[in-house]
Amino acid sequence: MEIFIKASQFILSLSLLIVLHELGHFIPAKLFKTRVEKFYLFFDYKFSILKKKIGGTEYGIGWIPLGGYVKISGMIDESMDTEQMNQPAQPWEFRSKPAWQRLIIMLGGIVVNFILGFVIYILMLFTWGESYLPNNNVTDGIWATDSLALEIGLKTGDKIIAVDGNDIRSFSSITGEFINGNEFTIERDGEIIQQEIPVDFISQLVGKEKGAGPFLTVRYPYIIGAFSETSINKESGLKIKDLVVAINGQPVKYFDEAKELLANSPTKAVVLSVKRNEQLLEIPVQLDAEGMIGVSFAPLSYDDLQKLGYYELETISYTLLEAIPAGTKKGYNTLVSYVKQLKKVFNPETGAYKGLGGFISIGSIFPSTWSWQAFWSITAFLSIMLGVMNLLPIPALDGGHVVFTLYEMITGKKPSDKFLEYAQITGFVILMALLLFANANDVVKLFR
Repeated sequence: MEIFIKASQFILSLSLLIVLHELGHFIPAKLFKTRVEKFYLFFDYKFSILKKKIGGTEYGIGWIPLGGYVKISGMIDESMDTEQMNQPAQPWEFRSKPAWQRLIIMLGGIVVNFILGFVIYILMLFTWGESYLPNNNVTDGIWATDSLALEIGLKTGDKIIAVDGNDIRSFSSITGEFINGNEFTIERDGEIIQQEIPVDFISQLVGKEKGAGPFLTVRYPYIIGAFSETSINKESGLKIKDLVVAINGQPVKYFDEAKELLANSPTKAVVLSVKRNEQLLEIPVQLDAEGMIGVSFAPLSYDDLQKLGYYELETISYTLLEAIPAGTKKGYNTLVSYVKQLKKVFNPETGAYKGLGGFISIGSIFPSTWSWQAFWSITAFLSIMLGVMNLLPIPALDGGHVVFTLYEMITGKKPSDKFLEYAQITGFVILMALLLFANANDVVKLFR
């Protein structure tokens, strides 16, 4: 059921983005009296699932869910209709239109993607507002949860102040800031320390074992979440949701503190002080050979942590007029962040190419339960991502056509149809190679 819900959100989001992107090409083409032969969601190689011709344009749904397209008369595109290009140019064809009109037609889909992403962020802030954990409210520092955090110079209790000199506003943004950044600033025991982020940080992050969790997080209280199958303390009197506040009389606030005390205990018998329904109970437990009591701590949301008094969240409501600049800024920051990530993908030293993902990776970012807030947030990000990707100067993408058109406008020389045909084939091969690589990465991750 979870897979079905994820897949449903993914398909709905992808379909919406494709239709609106192609509409961005379709509308200016029609305005400039250019004939549009086909408007398709997904590709219809050999046959289509559904099609209907209206006013000279065939609208349909293909069977290959790798994108969509509009077939514009007199344009070398995905259809590779070279037969039409061998005929004399007609007034209604793309190739007969002035360069500035062709440029607008090609940029239309990209512009729609950017506008859509920004509009979604604006409406989201107006509808749901914004709730986040301010980084300044994490007063006792981070929990360095695995070896990667330690390797780059972090320790539990460090307060992350800035990345590349930019203050961290939201704690949840730290991982993204590290991905895009080059150095970070921390406060440790009252001392300000600057450390470089390794150039291959993304490669190390991607290489973490599946299910290993984030490389750092907030510090959590030790609330009993579950007993392991081999736990020797199932009958000790401990219960799920008990909050551990002391070990052998020594106060503990966080799980990492409790874990360290238990691991360094000189005896195998310890006494836990736990809170249960406002009662303070003393419960003796036994440690196993590894200094553990055989229980896991309960995963808690930020809302749960706020109710327990550990952290204070910031909640902001927006009027529509307030949401416009706030949503625009959020869209701009998303755009800048994605461009930075893309730059690192094209730098082999970063190893970021290992993180390229295909349909499985994209589908997996949707939640396993239906959430309109999450759906629109992911759709806004994907829309901006799609706009950036289509702007790349690869011949088979909109960006490639834009480059050739700009060249024509600057030099006054139009590339030949044969050149454009070969460029389209080359671009298509590059895209298919990238698509195969990204989806192969997904398969490798599944089996790792």
